[in-house]
Amino acid sequence: MCIIGIWMWVWALHAQTGYYSETKTFYEDGYTYQCDVENEVLAILYNKDTKYYGQTQMYRDTGEQYDFHAGDPAHIKKDNWSKPKAFDIVNRAFSPEQKAKLQGNELLIELFIDSQTGKVADVVFEFPAVPGMDEYHTIPVSVYRQIEIELKKNIWFIPTSFGKSLNYIYMFWTQDPNVTLNSNNNNTRED
Repeated sequence: MCIIGIWMWVWALHAQTGYYSETKTFYEDGYTYQCDVENEVLAILYNKDTKYYGQTQMYRDTGEQYDFHAGDPAHIKKDNWSKPKAFDIVNRAFSPEQKAKLQGNELLIELFIDSQTGKVADVVFEFPAVPGMDEYHTIPVSVYRQIEIELKKNIWFIPTSFGKSLNYIYMFWTQDPNVTLNSNNNNTRED
């Protein structure tokens, strides 16, 4: 009986399609995504056509490296619409079946923002690359691509003077696609 149980568990693990267990390039219809796997655990997924990802964040006028410190001036002006809209874009990209598998697990979403225009230039996703930690590794590249396109099209920011002094603005958040965010930045769970 125990052997059958173990076999069923192994079969269930292999039945899940894990797209991101190793470093590889995805050549899709009109775009190319790169998946870099660090320490055989963390998948970093991004469009290969990036503008800022992989570059050191610097002051534009001096070329000196910028290191973030708590208490630094804000890089973007505060608003009450961009974060809820970004959450909505991420939520809508996942099917109900995918959301059910991802319940309680968070995706790390990184934005690299043009410091002069406030437009999203690059979108990077990070999540566990191995089965058993969460299910983001089973989501097809096309879903991440849809999120990238919608964020670039529908989200923008107003850089502060300090933000404009940098070569790009970096922002990130973690999100369970079952959680919505209202304009007061309060989380609510979708059921």
